[in-house]
Amino acid sequence: MTSAAARPETADAPTASYRLQLQPGFTLHDARRAVPYLAALGVSHLHLSPLLEAVAGSTHGYDTLDHSRISEQLGGEGALRELAAEAAAHGLALIADVVPNHMALPVPERLNGPLWEVLKNGPDDPFAAWFDIDWSAQPGPVDAPERGRLLLPLLGDRLGAVLEQLVVDGEVLRYHEHEFPLRPGTAHLPLPELLERQWYRLCWWQLADEQVNYRRFFTVNDLIAVRVEVPEVFEATHGVLLRLHREGVLAGFRIDHPDGLADPRGYLRRLAEATGGAYTVVEKILTGDEALPADWACAGTTGYDALRRIDGVLTDRRGAEKLFAAYRRDVGDAADPAAAGRAGRAEMVAPGGALAAETDRLVRLVGRICAEGPELADHSPLAVRRALADLLTRYPVYRPYVVPGEPAPPEAVAALAAPADASGTERLVRELALGRLGRSAARDEFCHRFGQTASAVAAKGVEDTAFYRFNALLSLNEVGGLPERPGVSVAEFHRWCTGQERLWPGAMTALSTHDTKRSADARARLAVLAELPEAWAAECAAWTLAAGPCADRSTAWLLWQTLLAAWPLSPERLLAVALKSVREAKRRTSWKEPDAGFEGWLAQYVRGALANPGLCPRIAGFVGLIAPFARVNSLSAALLHLLVPGVPDVFQGGEEPLYTLVDPDNRAPVDLGALAVRLTDSPEPRPGDLAREKLHLTTTALHLRRSGALGSYRPLAADGPAAEHLVAFGRGERVLGAATRLPYGLHRAGGWRETVLELPPGRWTDLLTERRFTGGTVELSYLFRQLPVALLVEGS
Repeated sequence: MTSAAARPETADAPTASYRLQLQPGFTLHDARRAVPYLAALGVSHLHLSPLLEAVAGSTHGYDTLDHSRISEQLGGEGALRELAAEAAAHGLALIADVVPNHMALPVPERLNGPLWEVLKNGPDDPFAAWFDIDWSAQPGPVDAPERGRLLLPLLGDRLGAVLEQLVVDGEVLRYHEHEFPLRPGTAHLPLPELLERQWYRLCWWQLADEQVNYRRFFTVNDLIAVRVEVPEVFEATHGVLLRLHREGVLAGFRIDHPDGLADPRGYLRRLAEATGGAYTVVEKILTGDEALPADWACAGTTGYDALRRIDGVLTDRRGAEKLFAAYRRDVGDAADPAAAGRAGRAEMVAPGGALAAETDRLVRLVGRICAEGPELADHSPLAVRRALADLLTRYPVYRPYVVPGEPAPPEAVAALAAPADASGTERLVRELALGRLGRSAARDEFCHRFGQTASAVAAKGVEDTAFYRFNALLSLNEVGGLPERPGVSVAEFHRWCTGQERLWPGAMTALSTHDTKRSADARARLAVLAELPEAWAAECAAWTLAAGPCADRSTAWLLWQTLLAAWPLSPERLLAVALKSVREAKRRTSWKEPDAGFEGWLAQYVRGALANPGLCPRIAGFVGLIAPFARVNSLSAALLHLLVPGVPDVFQGGEEPLYTLVDPDNRAPVDLGALAVRLTDSPEPRPGDLAREKLHLTTTALHLRRSGALGSYRPLAADGPAAEHLVAFGRGERVLGAATRLPYGLHRAGGWRETVLELPPGRWTDLLTERRFTGGTVELSYLFRQLPVALLVEGS
């Protein structure tokens, strides 16, 4: 295993980055105009969403169509170069989001040139190596059944019901907006025979989960996986970005979903070699205490592990557990978050489940392996499937990182160890996943594909199912979250920070992203509920009573917390989030089988609640009641985010209070011009104005970072009856950060009372308030007289 010393150097790591969501409503031209403001804010790098040509109108850019050019709808390469030049003139550099795992399967299909060629020419086309397709899963055309074909699950009904909607137009087959190339020499055939002669099979979209034979991005049918592990595919899909890096336009990279890759370590090594070790971070979700593989050639993660610790240290663990109990009593569901996660995973891999086809592909692989020698024979496909389903359901993290031909990592060995009572088939599957049964093409593929499938099962079963079912405290149900372990102690937080500084000092830290289900300030409001669980349970019951009979009590908890998190919000905005949430939960309705009756009730219930003249003032009143404590959480989270070890990544608009919800709600363009006016107009905070306070805190901390003043992290502790309400630390000998935690509990206990913090010798200035202190004992009630956070610098 490569040592940490072999990772790319972090000397060129950003001091802080700012994430911009590029889209037709906010292009590279808009980003260039925002550069002076972002430089004044204090970041060192602009973190750009994907740059390559994507589906028209894409608000995220992860549906790549063409790797050979910068997106014209974003302004093209010329606009990117202009942005880079403007950024450089202001001392900034660019980080680009890279999407190595998949491409769009677009409408019309001809927009994806490589895929178009594969649809026309089949598995022998040179571009067939690009795409992760199991050609053996679908019999080929009638004249070449052994070659296989690609299943395209996109018809609105069964094939027989839509035949009349299929039209041959020259060398193209049309179905509404869809276009498919015809295999050469088949355009003259009658339609039924023509369909049987193509290298693809059109079918009803409902068959995808059970029969699809291309790897998808999770369960998204119109995102087809790319085999970036093939050297020529890597070169073709990364050529433009690597050229722009060589030319100095791009300084670093954010890698999307590395767990979808066959060999994440190999990919990162190839990228590091191609870029000379450019700053690179990976969107890796670490579960619980899981560590990022030490031999990955990157600076660290994109920061969801930091998000969980920062949120956790500001969440009352005991109160959250009481809230869980109140939720279970009201909802009548004894399940806990961990059980909900296992159930979600199990549903993904069950026959007919959303990832059934991916599981069946593993079963077929085991069948090929068992045919390679008599010592592996006689394992029934049904037993293999059961063993795989059980293992994928119980696997504790996203995936193992087994490299064929190398000893399996210890954590994978521990997770895949067979229990004493395991059957022979169960042992076989686990040994194959560990790469212990020798080498062959099929055995190596199983190692890689098991990891890819496990990560999809985890993401869809936990974050996109269980996290929408257990609605006791929504702030816990975040990407990378672990709701079964709510809260993080101050000691645990300090241990994590010191470990990050030692192991991954260039990793990003994040609070809000384009993928968070609720933004940082929305979660800051919700975190207050863990401090008053009984009061919130009573309030929730009162709101439900006022709104009228509720068809689903768990959905009521979801609605009321969503309203609280983002208040005020329109019925349309609330309904969009609620509808997505209940469909993801897959209990009363789903994306695949929507229940019109339940969804109609939900729409009526949402609109009725927000039109209720008695309920809305009560909601507003409760938001106002917790506002002082939510303010403390927002500012404390921001200070920790900006000052702990790592590279803070500020999501667009997050320098002021931001109350957004799950995508697409959180991906709308932000008026950076208005933010620039406010920064220039009055950088100093106004008492009680959270927007000014947070903006001032953000720019002050970012400029301090850029000055190079932050040194090594060292925990500090208060002394006194309220000491548990402080998170404090030094960054070297000349910078101290202090933040308030659990503010409602602090208020109920009578405030800071006689709690003190010992300042090192010297003269100290709080950069946030310009108040001055002398080294020695300082009362926290005095330190936090104006703000619940402090940023002290010695000698200023």
